Formats: sequence, C-alpha cells, structure tokens
Amino acid sequence: MFPLQAIYTGWGVFALSWFAAAAWSARTETRPAAFRSLNYYVFVVAGAAMLFGSPPGPGAFTWPHWAGELLFALTITGFLFAWWARIHLGSLWSSYVSKKEGHHVIDTGPYRLVRHPIYTGIIFSAVVTAVAKATPIAFIGAAFGAFGWYLKARLEERFLREELGSDAYGAYAKRVPMLVPFL
Repeated sequence: MFPLQAIYTGWGVFALSWFAAAAWSARTETRPAAFRSLNYYVFVVAGAAMLFGSPPGPGAFTWPHWAGELLFALTITGFLFAWWARIHLGSLWSSYVSKKEGHHVIDTGPYRLVRHPIYTGIIFSAVVTAVAKATPIAFIGAAFGAFGWYLKARLEERFLREELGSDAYGAYAKRVPMLVPFL
C-alpha cells in the first residue's frame, strides 16, 4: 500500500499549496462565458472521482518497494513540472481561462516545451496514479481527466487567440506542441 498512501499525500500537498497560491494572481480583465467552461469541468471532476473514489486493485498491494518509490517519484515529478510552469507564469496564472492585466504570450521555461505545462504535469501525475492503483476505473478516470484538461487547453487557446491576437498566439502554437513535449 506504500505507493498509494505516499501518492495520495502528494496530491493533497499539491492541491493545498496550489489553492493557497491563488492569491498571487493579477487582476482579471476578461474571461469567456461560464457555460463555455462547463464541459471540461465535467470531465475533470468525473475523472477525479473515478481516479480517487475507486478502491485500489489487487495489483496495488503487490508493488515491489523500488517500484512504489518510482511511482511516487514520477507523481511528484508531474507536480514539480506543473509548479515550475505556475511559478514561471507568475501573476498571469488563473484557475479559470482568462486574460489578466498585462497578459502576453509566455514562451520560455516550461512553456518552450509545451503550451500547457500545468495541464501536462497534472495529466502525467494522474496517469502514474492510475498505474499505482492498477484498476480499469482508475485508468478511465485518468483518461477522463486528461480529456477534460485537453478541452480546457482548446478553450484557452481559442480565447487567447481572440484576446492576444492570432499572430502572437498562432506563431507560438506553430512552434510548440500543446500537451506532449517533442511531438
């Protein structure tokens, strides 16, 4: 049971620190209508419910110690990647798709690897968590969550093209992959 307890603790620390850091965000200038965000929320919440609400499979109890440590380390790696992106984004970060005061295209740090490194880190950690749980429901939950983050990324990209200009964001989108580095 080692990897799951450690992984769940990692998720808890990540979530608490993430929400606590919300205070350091610039003033929002605009955001899309709330109904446009509903579809990705449904998938992310349903995915999280399946990933964390389902009991672990028998395989979750038989991980060798080294494999449990590796799964925990990989989960934390996803969180660190997301945090690197959030710190790099600074006050332009928002939990909602929005345009912040002074918003511009960020294409350095983790944003030179993928356009949505926060989502990439969270998706990576969710997939590793599903591997640690070793159940079909956990994998389906990770897939639902990944699809929800993909939908949010698409909404964000349409919104940023409208708000920042197709030239600025479009040029960035041509150079850098959306969620998976080096694709």
